[in-house]
Amino acid sequence: MSFFEEKNPEMDRYLENHASSEPEILKKLRRETYQKTTQPHMISGYQQGRLLTMISQMLQPKNILEIGTFTGYATLCLATGLPKEGKLTTLDVNEDLAYLPKKYFIESEYSSQINFKLQDAKDFLRTTDEIFDLVFIDADKENYAEYFKLIKPRTKSGSVVLFDNVLWYGKVLEENPKQKSTQMIKELNDSVAKDNDFENLILPLRDGVNFLRRK
Repeated sequence: MSFFEEKNPEMDRYLENHASSEPEILKKLRRETYQKTTQPHMISGYQQGRLLTMISQMLQPKNILEIGTFTGYATLCLATGLPKEGKLTTLDVNEDLAYLPKKYFIESEYSSQINFKLQDAKDFLRTTDEIFDLVFIDADKENYAEYFKLIKPRTKSGSVVLFDNVLWYGKVLEENPKQKSTQMIKELNDSVAKDNDFENLILPLRDGVNFLRRK
């Protein structure tokens, strides 16, 4: 959920009304996510989806990695910038929900370019030799710091990495957080800021996006 969505819904509606229109397939997916899942707020929001779309279209990435598929909204946004020879690998571990993103991936124009894998992301990153142009991470907050360590060798100069929920509903301001997920998100943000191989900016969009670019 975004800051404005919770604190100032009128501003949130204004922001949505003054952004590019949402494609019909994403409208359908967002509607079905709210109808059929118990935690629909986990979906990448409309505004964040527009950000992912624009970044992907500007980069024209040949190889995209997404960690945390959920119902596939962000996946379809990321896929919009793929060239014809490009591919997107998206990872999740929720077998019960897998039918929903699969349904929309097949329906989309990117069906042949999306590789949906039910696999632990840490296992995948430890065994793959692929290099990624664009990475979006939105799952398993307690492993964010570990994901950063594992993803770094899988990037090159110009690669973009995005971590979602890095403001964690404001909990990152806690000096001595008891929640492990808060601790790990703070560790990630500190590690990124100190890593001279990346330049970054935390965007206060929804629950915060840490936007990294490999130098």
